[in-house]
Amino acid sequence: MGMQLSSGAVNSNPNVTPMIDVMLVLLIIFMITIPQLNAGFTATPPSGQNLKPRPEEDTDQVLGIDAQGQYWFNKALIKNEDLEQMTKNIFTPDREEKILYVKAHKDLSYDKVLKALDIVAMGGVAVAALITDQTPGTESLVEADRLFQKSEGVK
Repeated sequence: MGMQLSSGAVNSNPNVTPMIDVMLVLLIIFMITIPQLNAGFTATPPSGQNLKPRPEEDTDQVLGIDAQGQYWFNKALIKNEDLEQMTKNIFTPDREEKILYVKAHKDLSYDKVLKALDIVAMGGVAVAALITDQTPGTESLVEADRLFQKSEGVK
């Protein structure tokens, strides 16, 4: 445990028992928590109350998904199996902005949205931004958004 004195010279050996105890406790904690993390969890998508109106620009790339799960790329109907190749063609490695805006029908199941997000990620999209509308009968709780809406005449 500490130091041993032998023939006048100091011989120090570190006490590794506390370090081993801590490592074993951490190992047990990780053995319990990692399977829980991999099991997944249910996520509730955020409601759209604090939304700042943002008009679409001509340079924006927008993926739409209708109630039947059909893909629309920049308002043009495409085959679902062509989505990955189309995103690869548009989001090339030399392209600086790799943002895709995604509009999905409100009644579409969430797993279909996730499938589309996986496909576009494989196609080279770095950021997929989900677009939603302001919840009817609400206004943004962010003061700057309310001032913007009043100045633009948006209800």
